[in-house]
Amino acid sequence: MGKLGMTEIILILLVVVLLFGGRKIPELMKGIGQGMKEFKKASKFDPDAEENKEVATKDKF
Repeated sequence: MGKLGMTEIILILLVVVLLFGGRKIPELMKGIGQGMKEFKKASKFDPDAEENKEVATKDKF
């Protein structure tokens, strides 16, 4: 497997347009973006850290 050249990228984009149509591509990209956003948010969430913060704030008062 080599690197993708400009010809290969254009061919892939042409196939995507033919399969999904011009109107569906923005919706597809929006869905992918939202999925990536949720994945990043979920990967940053640490339940143990949240529990430690709650215990620390309760101990102060």
